[in-house]
Amino acid sequence: MAEDTSESGNGNRDRSSSDEAALSARLGSLDHRLSEIRDSRKIGTDQPGTESGDRAARASAMARGFRLSSELIAGVAVGAVIGWGFDRLLSTSPFGLIVFFLLGFVAGVVNVVRSAGVAPGKR
Repeated sequence: MAEDTSESGNGNRDRSSSDEAALSARLGSLDHRLSEIRDSRKIGTDQPGTESGDRAARASAMARGFRLSSELIAGVAVGAVIGWGFDRLLSTSPFGLIVFFLLGFVAGVVNVVRSAGVAPGKR
Protein backbone atom coordinates (compact mmCIF):
# COMPACT_ATOMS: atom_id res chain seq x y z
CA MET A 1 0.00 0.00 0.00
CA ALA A 2 2.85 2.34 0.67
CA GLU A 3 4.07 1.77 -2.86
CA ASP A 4 0.69 2.78 -4.35
CA THR A 5 0.72 6.15 -2.62
CA SER A 6 4.25 6.85 -3.76
CA GLU A 7 3.33 6.03 -7.35
CA SER A 8 0.22 8.23 -7.26
CA GLY A 9 2.36 10.98 -5.72
CA ASN A 10 4.77 10.71 -8.65
CA GLY A 11 1.82 10.77 -11.02
CA ASN A 12 0.63 14.04 -9.46
CA ARG A 13 4.15 15.41 -9.68
CA ASP A 14 4.37 14.44 -13.34
CA ARG A 15 0.96 15.95 -14.01
CA SER A 16 1.82 19.16 -12.15
CA SER A 17 5.17 19.44 -13.89
CA SER A 18 3.49 18.98 -17.28
CA ASP A 19 0.90 21.64 -16.29
CA GLU A 20 3.71 23.95 -15.26
CA ALA A 21 5.50 23.31 -18.53
CA ALA A 22 2.31 24.05 -20.50
CA LEU A 23 1.71 27.23 -18.51
CA SER A 24 5.32 28.27 -18.99
CA ALA A 25 5.03 27.70 -22.73
CA ARG A 26 1.81 29.72 -22.88
CA LEU A 27 3.44 32.49 -20.87
CA GLY A 28 6.42 32.54 -23.22
CA SER A 29 4.10 32.68 -26.23
CA LEU A 30 2.12 35.52 -24.68
CA ASP A 31 5.30 37.41 -23.85
CA HIS A 32 6.52 37.00 -27.43
CA ARG A 33 3.20 38.25 -28.89
CA LEU A 34 3.13 41.22 -26.52
CA SER A 35 6.68 42.20 -27.42
CA GLU A 36 5.78 42.05 -31.14
CA ILE A 37 2.77 44.29 -30.57
CA ARG A 38 4.83 46.74 -28.53
CA ASP A 39 7.51 46.84 -31.23
CA SER A 40 4.95 47.46 -33.97
CA ARG A 41 3.39 50.29 -31.99
CA LYS A 42 6.80 51.75 -31.24
CA ILE A 43 7.75 51.71 -34.91
CA GLY A 44 4.50 53.49 -35.80
CA THR A 45 4.99 56.25 -33.24
CA ASP A 46 8.77 56.69 -33.37
CA GLN A 47 8.80 58.70 -36.55
CA PRO A 48 11.09 61.70 -36.75
CA GLY A 49 9.43 64.94 -35.84
CA THR A 50 6.78 63.34 -33.65
CA GLU A 51 8.18 64.80 -30.45
CA SER A 52 8.27 68.31 -31.88
CA GLY A 53 4.74 67.73 -33.21
CA ASP A 54 3.58 66.81 -29.71
CA ARG A 55 5.18 69.94 -28.32
CA ALA A 56 3.52 72.06 -30.99
CA ALA A 57 0.16 70.42 -30.31
CA ARG A 58 0.51 71.07 -26.58
CA ALA A 59 1.53 74.65 -27.21
CA SER A 60 -1.41 75.12 -29.53
CA ALA A 61 -3.79 73.65 -26.96
CA MET A 62 -2.37 75.91 -24.25
CA ALA A 63 -2.71 78.93 -26.52
CA ARG A 64 -6.33 78.04 -27.20
CA GLY A 65 -6.99 77.57 -23.50
CA PHE A 66 -5.44 80.92 -22.65
CA ARG A 67 -7.45 82.59 -25.40
CA LEU A 68 -10.73 81.07 -24.19
CA SER A 69 -10.05 81.91 -20.55
CA SER A 70 -9.04 85.47 -21.42
CA GLU A 71 -12.26 85.93 -23.40
CA LEU A 72 -14.32 84.82 -20.39
CA ILE A 73 -12.37 87.02 -17.98
CA ALA A 74 -12.56 89.97 -20.35
CA GLY A 75 -16.34 89.64 -20.65
CA VAL A 76 -16.78 89.56 -16.89
CA ALA A 77 -14.34 92.44 -16.33
CA VAL A 78 -15.91 94.67 -18.99
CA GLY A 79 -19.37 93.96 -17.62
CA ALA A 80 -18.23 94.80 -14.09
CA VAL A 81 -16.55 98.03 -15.19
CA ILE A 82 -19.63 99.16 -17.14
CA GLY A 83 -21.84 98.32 -14.16
CA TRP A 84 -19.56 100.20 -11.79
CA GLY A 85 -19.62 103.19 -14.18
CA PHE A 86 -23.42 103.19 -14.26
CA ASP A 87 -23.53 102.96 -10.47
CA ARG A 88 -21.21 105.97 -10.14
CA LEU A 89 -23.13 107.93 -12.79
CA LEU A 90 -26.66 107.13 -11.62
CA SER A 91 -26.00 106.51 -7.88
CA THR A 92 -27.64 103.08 -7.91
CA SER A 93 -24.87 101.51 -5.87
CA PRO A 94 -24.87 97.70 -6.16
CA PHE A 95 -27.58 97.11 -8.76
CA GLY A 96 -25.80 98.26 -11.91
CA LEU A 97 -22.67 96.36 -10.95
CA ILE A 98 -24.62 93.17 -10.29
CA VAL A 99 -26.68 93.37 -13.48
CA PHE A 100 -23.76 94.20 -15.77
CA PHE A 101 -21.51 91.69 -14.01
CA LEU A 102 -24.02 88.96 -14.86
CA LEU A 103 -24.43 90.28 -18.41
CA GLY A 104 -20.65 90.29 -18.80
CA PHE A 105 -20.51 86.71 -17.58
CA VAL A 106 -23.15 85.65 -20.10
CA ALA A 107 -21.34 87.51 -22.89
CA GLY A 108 -18.05 85.85 -21.89
CA VAL A 109 -19.60 82.39 -21.94
CA VAL A 110 -21.16 83.08 -25.36
CA ASN A 111 -17.77 84.22 -26.69
CA VAL A 112 -16.08 81.11 -25.32
CA VAL A 113 -18.69 78.85 -26.89
CA ARG A 114 -18.32 80.60 -30.24
CA SER A 115 -14.53 80.48 -30.16
CA ALA A 116 -14.46 76.86 -29.13
CA GLY A 117 -16.72 75.96 -32.04
CA VAL A 118 -19.23 74.17 -29.83
CA ALA A 119 -22.23 76.18 -30.99
CA PRO A 120 -23.78 75.03 -34.26
CA GLY A 121 -23.31 77.40 -37.16
CA LYS A 122 -26.20 79.32 -38.71
CA ARG A 123 -27.72 77.84 -41.83
